[in-house]
Amino acid sequence: MALTRGDDYPIHQTAEPIAYGGTDRNFYDRYFFNGYHPTEGEDFFAAAFGVYPHLNVTDGAFVVVRNGVETALHVSGQLGDRMDMACGPLRILVVEPLHRLKIIVDSPEHGLKAELEFTSRSGPIEEPRFIRRIGTRAFMDYTRLTQNGRYTGWIELDGERRSVDGFVGTRDRSWGIRPVGARDSQDIIPAPAPQFYWLWSPSSFESGSFFFHSNEDAVGRAWNTRAVWAPDQALEEDFEHLNGQAQVNWKSGTRHATDAVVTLTDDWGKPAGKVEFKPLYNFQMNGLGYTHPKWNHGLLHGVLEVEREDIVLADVNPTLPWNLHVQALSEVTYTDADGGVRKGRGVLEQLVMGPHQPSGFTDMLDMAK
Repeated sequence: MALTRGDDYPIHQTAEPIAYGGTDRNFYDRYFFNGYHPTEGEDFFAAAFGVYPHLNVTDGAFVVVRNGVETALHVSGQLGDRMDMACGPLRILVVEPLHRLKIIVDSPEHGLKAELEFTSRSGPIEEPRFIRRIGTRAFMDYTRLTQNGRYTGWIELDGERRSVDGFVGTRDRSWGIRPVGARDSQDIIPAPAPQFYWLWSPSSFESGSFFFHSNEDAVGRAWNTRAVWAPDQALEEDFEHLNGQAQVNWKSGTRHATDAVVTLTDDWGKPAGKVEFKPLYNFQMNGLGYTHPKWNHGLLHGVLEVEREDIVLADVNPTLPWNLHVQALSEVTYTDADGGVRKGRGVLEQLVMGPHQPSGFTDMLDMAK
């Protein structure tokens, strides 16, 4: 039986029941959250939850960084009712759509419990639709909304409970097509050289939020990008839309940034300020399953599997492919067109594989000089 509670809501996008997600086996529907103190300390948390209707799989993760250790709780299971956003000890609740959501973690046997509530600071941003093909095959075709907010609640790790009241951060929702689950058994011919360049930098300031992202090809042309200033309490029609160009300085022997600056212009090319990023440390995105050798998104692990993983960040080898994808918790300085300065914090997400001419990368995994 394919009918579920979702079918009683006017949210269908095809003639099929909600249980069926379009026609592509790589269809997914996903939540992401991160959080950190707006001015001090290095505690960080993140959560992810995804469903893959054609694979009948759901999975997610909850991650805490304390004292230089990234502790990840990975979960994977069989997909049931898509309106029940839970997998084992991890649950996502939509309290008020586009405004308030909750994350609940209850896995005392793995030393992790949490109750967190996200409250938005402004309306969400609809990022430009991500469409990328490799030859004739759709590699990506998805929509994403992004939104900054404030947190209340607590996280308990190995018996130590800490409040996150006053933390800030970002959540996003994306849905559509991207590679998930097992690798396709039939490769594309002729085989393309792998290449992907991604920067994403949602940042939090006292009175608003800054968002910038850029997907670029091997010669540095952006095929999907956006820069936005969102004042607190504003809706999208009141956001300031800008043009951004990022310059990244790469740490020798890695593909990770030592610092970066996004230079801003308005729609007429007039200078509109700059946003500077100074990373404090790198959060490994494979703690949330991204490019993880075992816990990559959509892989089948049976009816339910839960596993804890502890990553000592100082011991991470940055040249391994599954360690390329990071979010760098960063101090951020926004200088506007009039010389006004805002100080805040955010993340500088980076995933760079293959050649990228402006960065000096020419091969799949050559590292910065």
